[in-house]
Amino acid sequence: MNMQTLLQMDMLLQVSGITPGRAAALLPAVMGLISVVFGCMALARVKRNSPSGRAMAIAAIILALMGIVFSGLHLARATGAIGTGSGRLGAIVALLFSLIGVVISWLALARFRRMARD
Repeated sequence: MNMQTLLQMDMLLQVSGITPGRAAALLPAVMGLISVVFGCMALARVKRNSPSGRAMAIAAIILALMGIVFSGLHLARATGAIGTGSGRLGAIVALLFSLIGVVISWLALARFRRMARD
């Protein structure tokens, strides 16, 4: 095989656009990102001692845990490697977003508990 046929074969293997696997990985990524935003907003409301901040932190934890479950399920059933359109990398990013959301929200809840105790 010469180099030209190898390059042509490589061009055929490249996937572009939104594939079904990538679209399925978007849901947990959005859930994780929303949980990070809600967790940051809850942390900001700790200083004001707002009761809605505690509810936001709880909602962020629930969203983040759902994102972890969905991205874990997607990783378990994704068949292709990274770059093949299976959404494996998107699920890994979603898992990271969700873990960050859990940490930030847990921190906000801990601060709310400390404020309530004092």
